[in-house]
Amino acid sequence: MNVEHLKLFRDVAQTRSISRGASLNGVTQSAASQHVQELEKMLEVELLDRSRRPLALTPAGRLYYDLCRDVLRRHEEFAAALGRLKSDVEGRVRVASIYSVGLSEMSRIEEEYARAFPLAVLEIEYLRPERVREAIETDRADLGLISYPEPSREIAVIPWREEEMVLAVAASHRLAHRDVVAASEIAGEAFVAFDEDLPIRHEVDRFLREQGVMVDLVMHFDVIQMIKEAVALGSGVSILPRRVMRPEIKQGRLAAVALKAPGLVRPVGIIHRKRKKFNPAAQAFLDLLRNSPEEEPEAIQHAGRAHDSRLFAQVRKSGTASAKQSPVESSNLTPSK
Repeated sequence: MNVEHLKLFRDVAQTRSISRGASLNGVTQSAASQHVQELEKMLEVELLDRSRRPLALTPAGRLYYDLCRDVLRRHEEFAAALGRLKSDVEGRVRVASIYSVGLSEMSRIEEEYARAFPLAVLEIEYLRPERVREAIETDRADLGLISYPEPSREIAVIPWREEEMVLAVAASHRLAHRDVVAASEIAGEAFVAFDEDLPIRHEVDRFLREQGVMVDLVMHFDVIQMIKEAVALGSGVSILPRRVMRPEIKQGRLAAVALKAPGLVRPVGIIHRKRKKFNPAAQAFLDLLRNSPEEEPEAIQHAGRAHDSRLFAQVRKSGTASAKQSPVESSNLTPSK
């Protein structure tokens, strides 16, 4: 298998776009499209559902995508091990990340990085989205992890993953045992939201507005852990990425209910300054991120809960995420009287 071809298909699948996947790999859209067609012909199956926009993987495409990720991850592991034999990776990599990127997952990645590159220093700082961009723009961080990433004259974006958005409810909520709900079923519900200035809040507002659903805003926070705690305590429902709820779901404190909302996802990307020259430590971390598995191993999910709890305690102590009940602009989020 050609590693470059595997990377091309992986990026097409992750971006759900042949043109964007081609751009990430420095080839033309026609060349990328031709490669996918030749691959489908060779395998005698369709890998992409071209009737949907953005593109979606067929079941066979998902199998091949998983294979690409596995092979590329093994290739990266081999390259890293070979590199250590030649010369140890040293240096410092500075990462700025939003709080909700998946703290247990970041704990796992930190541990993997430390094992693979013991001479390198990894520094991760958790910030609000605008502060993450600011850290990249001012070169106080080498890499940034952010949702709804937007490129600019100074910032380049590497797509990382798309996270399904679901209805988050307390385990005792009337909808907790449902497999799927329509947005109309939460009309009038007490709702715990993100702060108004966050991109994820704008997307949730847009979704509710398009569905014609009014909810009762009871509080809003800028840190996802506080939203999860409020929902678990029965203060209201929310709409959150499913993957960040895993610890609370396993603890029996939250339930994630699918929404009848195809395409309601939270894109997460890796940002960096354009023309940024990465040192070996930063490049190694970027490679590790891009080839990390989409699903966390069971043991890692349990181990990561302590990491989540420590950060939550830190946030509460600092007062970063206090409940706010000021009027909001969105007509679909009605403040509680």
